[in-house]
Amino acid sequence: MTDRTDLSKIIASKGDNPLIISTVNLQSQEDVELEQKLRELKFKQELRKDWILFIVRDVVIFPTAILFIFAISGYSLFAQIHR
Repeated sequence: MTDRTDLSKIIASKGDNPLIISTVNLQSQEDVELEQKLRELKFKQELRKDWILFIVRDVVIFPTAILFIFAISGYSLFAQIHR
């Protein structure tokens, strides 16, 4: 028991492909900033897409479909009255 070794070193050096344990952050500050800007741009793009879909679907298509249904039912009622 007097011969203690670090368990992580044993696990890291086990097998054919030893693990490389690095405590250094490999990304530079510029990379982190660019990644954050990319995430923001993707979020804005998704938000724009959602708004466009909302406008097309909820503001244009649904009211047009309702007006079409009212027009057809009104014409049908008009045709039934004038018989």
